[in-house]
Amino acid sequence: MKISVNRLSGPYYPLVVMALLMLAILSFSRVGLFIWQYERVAAAADILPLLLQGIRADLILVGLWLVLPVLLAPALATAGNINRWRSFCHGWALLGLTVIIFIELSTPQFILQYDIRPNRLYVEYLKYPREVFSTLWHGFRAMLLAGIMLTAVLLVLSNRVLRSAKNHTFAYRNRTLWLSWPLVVCLVFAMVRSTTDHRPANPAFFAVTGDAMVNSLVISSPYSVLYAIYSLRHEANASEVYGKLSRQQIVSDALDWPWLQQLQFDENYPTSHFHQATRPRARPLNLVIVLEESLGATFVESLGGVPVTPELEKLKQQGWWFENMYATGTRSVRGIEAVVSGFMPTPAQSVVKLSLAQQHFYTLGSALAEQGYHTSFVYGGEAHFDNMRAFFTGNGFDEVIDMPKIDKPVFVGSWGASDEDLFRTADQHLQQMHAAGKPFFSLIFSSSNHEPFEFPDGRISLHEQPKNTVNNAVKYADYALGQFIAQAKQSAYWQDTIFLIVADHDNRVYGDNLVPVEKFHIPALILGPDIEAKNISPVASQIDLAPTLLSLLGISAQTPLIGRDFSRDASSPGRALLQFDQYFALMEDKDLTILRPQQAPVHAVYNPVSRRLTTSTQPVSATQQSRALAQVLLPSLLYREQLYRNPLPPDCNDCQLAQALP
Repeated sequence: MKISVNRLSGPYYPLVVMALLMLAILSFSRVGLFIWQYERVAAAADILPLLLQGIRADLILVGLWLVLPVLLAPALATAGNINRWRSFCHGWALLGLTVIIFIELSTPQFILQYDIRPNRLYVEYLKYPREVFSTLWHGFRAMLLAGIMLTAVLLVLSNRVLRSAKNHTFAYRNRTLWLSWPLVVCLVFAMVRSTTDHRPANPAFFAVTGDAMVNSLVISSPYSVLYAIYSLRHEANASEVYGKLSRQQIVSDALDWPWLQQLQFDENYPTSHFHQATRPRARPLNLVIVLEESLGATFVESLGGVPVTPELEKLKQQGWWFENMYATGTRSVRGIEAVVSGFMPTPAQSVVKLSLAQQHFYTLGSALAEQGYHTSFVYGGEAHFDNMRAFFTGNGFDEVIDMPKIDKPVFVGSWGASDEDLFRTADQHLQQMHAAGKPFFSLIFSSSNHEPFEFPDGRISLHEQPKNTVNNAVKYADYALGQFIAQAKQSAYWQDTIFLIVADHDNRVYGDNLVPVEKFHIPALILGPDIEAKNISPVASQIDLAPTLLSLLGISAQTPLIGRDFSRDASSPGRALLQFDQYFALMEDKDLTILRPQQAPVHAVYNPVSRRLTTSTQPVSATQQSRALAQVLLPSLLYREQLYRNPLPPDCNDCQLAQALP
C-alpha cells in the first residue's frame, strides 16, 4: 500500500514542505558560494564533507524555525481548527523564507566587504537605516535592486509551493495529533541540538578548517545572524567562551609584561597605577589625534601596500613611525576604544556601545579633563552613529562638533561632510582653543574613505578609473590630511601640540588565514615640535598609544592603562592583541596563540613578507594558553565590574556613587 508524504505527516505536512524548501534554498546557496570561492574551499578541506556539515547546520536553523508552530500545534492544529492552522503555517513559512532568501542573497556582497558570512555587523548596522540605505543606494544600487527583485521572484515561487501544501493537507484525527506530538518535539529538539555532546552545536562547532571564511560558508547566513543576535544578549560573559581562569590568575598573567613589572597596582582596581611621564614639561602640551577611517597598511606603499598615501609617506620622515602597529579589531568603535581608552579587545561589542561604559570609564578625554584640558570630538558625520556621542560626552569630552556644526561644507556625501571640511572645521576649533590659552585635546575622526567612496572633484589625480573606488578615496583622504598638517604647521598651536595620526582599522578584512593578520596592520605616526624622526620596528598595538602619548605630553597621573610606553623603550620585543569575529589572537613578534570558542587554541607563525599564517599541529602549552586567555578575560572582568577607571578620592562629589559601584 502506497502512503503519501502528506498522509504520513498529517497535521505537520505544511511544516514538512516548509522545511524541505528551506533546506533546498540554503543548500543551493551554499553550493553557489562554494563554486564562487572554489579555490579557497578546495584548498581548505574536502568539499563533500563540508557540504554535508552544511546540511547539518541548516537542520539547526530549520529546527529553530519549527519550534513555535510545533509548540502551538496541540492547541491550533486540532481538526476543528484545520483552516486556521493551515493559514498560520503558510504565513509562518512565508516569513521564514523571506528572511532566509533576503539574507542569503545579500551574502555575496557582505563576503566581498568582510570576507565572512553576515554576522553581528549585519545586525549592528540595522540600527542606522539612513546611513546604511544611503550607502547601499549610492554604492550598490544595482546590487540592491537586483536583490530585492530576485527575493520577490523566489518568494512568489515559494508561495506557490506553500499554497499547494496548504490545499492538500490530509485530514486527521485529534488523537493522531496528540500522540504524535511528543515524537515531533523530540525530533525538533534533536535538530536544534544536533549533537549528544555536553554543549549543543553552534557556529564554532562547524569551524573545521584553517580558513575563517570557508568555516563561515559551512553554516548559513540566517543561522549566523540569529546566533549573533543570541550572543548580543549574553555579552557580559562572552569572553568566557574561550575558557576560565581564577581572578588572581587573570590579573597575574595579563599584567606579566616587562613594561609593567615595576609598577604598583591598586589593590581594588587591578590595572590602576601611577604613570610617570618620561618627558616632564613646565606646561603640558596639547594633543590632537587624527583617527583615519579604514586607512590600513593596504594603502601605504612603505608598509607593502598600494601607493595612494604620498602625503603620509612624506610625514613619516618627520616623526615616530610605527612600522608594525596592529589594530585590535575590524570596526571603528574597536579602534576608538583602543586608541582613546587603551582598552583591550574582547569578543563582545566595543565598550563604546556597551551600557556599563557610558560613564566613569577611563578615556584620554577624562584623564586630560582632570588636568584642565578642554576636550573635544570632531567628526564629519552624525556623532550619534555607533553611540559615539553618548560614550564621549559621558566620559570626559566637553564638546562634540559634528555635521550640523560644520559651516558651509564644500561637499557632503552619504557619511557626512568631506575630510577637507572636517579638517577646516577642526583647524578653526584648535585655533580658537589656543587663543583662549587653555590646553586642549581633540579627537578628529575622518569619514571620506568609506563606502560608497564619495569625495569632491578636482582635488587629486585619480589613481584609477572609475572615480568612486577605495584607492581614490584613500588618496583623497591622504590629500586632506596633508593639507591639514601643512595648515597646522603654520598655526600658532603647532609648537605646543603633539599629533597622532593612526587608522582605526583596515578597509576590508579578507584572506585565507585563520586570523587575517595582514589586514590588522595599520600605519601610526606621532608628530610634534620636539619629536625626533625615527622608525619604531617592534610589534605594537593600538592600546600602546595612550600611555606613550601621556609621556610625550608631560602628563604624570594615575591611570588604568596597561599598554606599553614606547617613549621608555622603543626597541625590545612587543605584542599585539587581535580580535577577529570569534577568534582572539595574542601576537608576540611572529608567534601567535589563537583562541577559539569551545575549541583548543592553536599556535601559528606569521610571515610578514609573504603575509602567510602557518598553523602548527603541536598543542599550545598550558602556560601559553593561560597567558593568552588572561589577555581577553581581563578586559571582560574590568568591564563587568566597572573597574576600568581610577579610584575616586574619599572627598569627591561622587562618594555615594563610588561606594555603590565595585
